[in-house]
Amino acid sequence: MLRIREFLKVGHWPTLFSAFLYFDFCFAVWVLNGAMAPFISEAFHLTPQQKGIMISVPIMSGALIRFPLGLLSQYIGRKNAALLEMGSILIAMIWGYFVVQSYSDVLVMGVLLGLAGASFGVALSLGSGWYPPKYKGLAMGIAGAGNSGTVLAVLFAPPLAQAFGWQAVYGFGALTMILPFLVMVFMAKEPPDRGGHTLKEHMACLWEKDGWVFNAIYIVTFGGFIGLSNFLPTYFHDQFGVTKVQAGQLTMLAALMGSGVRVVGGYISDRWGGINLLTTVFVGIIALMVILGQGLSLWMTTGLFMLCFACLGAGNGSLFQLVPMRWPTTTAVAGSMIGEIGALGGGFIPNAMGISKQQTGSFDLGFFSFAAFALVMLVIMRVAQKKWTGSWIGEGGRALPKVEHYNAI
Repeated sequence: MLRIREFLKVGHWPTLFSAFLYFDFCFAVWVLNGAMAPFISEAFHLTPQQKGIMISVPIMSGALIRFPLGLLSQYIGRKNAALLEMGSILIAMIWGYFVVQSYSDVLVMGVLLGLAGASFGVALSLGSGWYPPKYKGLAMGIAGAGNSGTVLAVLFAPPLAQAFGWQAVYGFGALTMILPFLVMVFMAKEPPDRGGHTLKEHMACLWEKDGWVFNAIYIVTFGGFIGLSNFLPTYFHDQFGVTKVQAGQLTMLAALMGSGVRVVGGYISDRWGGINLLTTVFVGIIALMVILGQGLSLWMTTGLFMLCFACLGAGNGSLFQLVPMRWPTTTAVAGSMIGEIGALGGGFIPNAMGISKQQTGSFDLGFFSFAAFALVMLVIMRVAQKKWTGSWIGEGGRALPKVEHYNAI
C-alpha cells in the first residue's frame, strides 16, 4: 500500500508540483492547433491531407527540440532550462496573436508551438530527481500527468475560438504561461542527481540499442497519445458531424483518461513491473485500434477511445518507471531522446488518418496501420526484455533490490 507521508517526506514535493504545472501548461500550448483544427480548417477550406499536415507540424517540431533542451538542462540545470523555455513560449504566443493570418502562418506557428512540446524530458527529470528508485515510477507518473494539458486545450480553446476568434486563443495562451513561470521561480529546487558527465557520455543513449527499443515503445504509447489527442477534434467533427465545441469536449473525455491513468501506470509499475504492464496495455491498444476501425456509433467510439487512452496513459507511466533505472544519472537526456522519437511517431497518426480519408473516404486504414505497428513493437519489446531482466531490472520490470548506476550494457 502506498505510504503518502513517506513519499512526501523522501522527496521534494514543491519541485514535483512545479514540474507538473510546467509540463501541464506547456502541453496545453503544444496542442492548441489540434484543438482549434476544425476552426482553422473551416477558415482556410483545408483538405483532409492538409489537416493532417497542420496537426502534425507542432508534434514533429516539439519532438525535434526535446533532445537539445534535455541536453542543455544537464549544463544549465533543469529549473533554468524550464524557465528559459517558458519565456520563449510566451514570446512565440505573442507573435502568433499579432501575426498569424494565413494557412502558411499557421504552419509557421506550428513550428513555434513545438517549443512547448520540448518540456517533456526536463519536466520528468526535474520532478523525479529528488525521489529514490522505489518511488521513481510514481514521481515520473505525477510529473508526466502534466499531459493533462491536452484536456485544458480541447476544453477551453474551442469555446474561446468561437467567442473571440481562433487567433485570439494564442493571446490567451501567452497569459497562461505566467503562472507556471512564477511557480517554478519560487517553489522549485534543482535536484542533486545531476552527474558530471561529458557530452559524449550524455549522448551515449543515442547509439545504445536499449535507447532505440525504448524509442519504439514510446512511439506507440506517447506517439499514440499525442497524435490522437491532436486529431480527435477533427475526427469527431468530420466523422460524426458534431459541433466544433462538442468535438473538443468528446476529445477531453478521452484525454482526461490518458492523463490520469499515467500516474496509476507509474504506481502499478513500481510494484508489478513496467514490462508486465506494458505487455498488457499493448495488447489492449492493438485490440481497441482494430475495433475502432469498424465504424461504430458516436458513443461507442467515445467510450472505446477512453479505454484506448487509458491504455496509452498507463503505458507512458510504465515506460518511464524503467527509464531512470536504465539511465539513473542522465535521465533528463535519455528521457528527452525517448520523448523526441516518441513524439515524432505521434506525427504518424494525423497524416495516416488524413491520407486514409482522402484516398479511401474512410479513416479505417489509419486505425489498422497503427494496430499493426503496435504489434511489431510488442514483439520487439518482449525479445529485448530478456536481456534486461537480472541486468538492470528485476523480473517483470521491477526495481532490483540493490540499484547501482548503470549506463551501458
